[in-house]
Amino acid sequence: MLVSRGVRGAISVEEDSLDSITQATTELLRAILQANPSLRSQDLASAFFTMTDDLSSAYPALAARQLGWAEVPLLCVREINVPGGMPRVIRVLLHWNTDLPQSDVHHVYLGRAAALRPDLAQNSPPTSLL
Repeated sequence: MLVSRGVRGAISVEEDSLDSITQATTELLRAILQANPSLRSQDLASAFFTMTDDLSSAYPALAARQLGWAEVPLLCVREINVPGGMPRVIRVLLHWNTDLPQSDVHHVYLGRAAALRPDLAQNSPPTSLL
């Protein structure tokens, strides 16, 4: 039976530019696909992207569209600006229709963003494999 499962991910971005945001988002989405081999864009109900206030040069959803996610509903929003929060971070929450239990879903945290969820980052694939 298919149910909706959440897949989380985050990546740090070096600078606020179209190329940096698009490349980082592509790297993050590819790493999530690598960590969850049965995930296909056709099985995604939606994807929510957030960016910290210091990133505004591009929508991270652009990278998903460039990967062929043409039919996935995508939304980009601002992350809450918490004092002392990590700067230049893109986060994603995918809603995946799958028969896998939540315990078999793998979340991905790359770069400096691995410090956001060290308990989950240990299962993230090394970026050198991407």
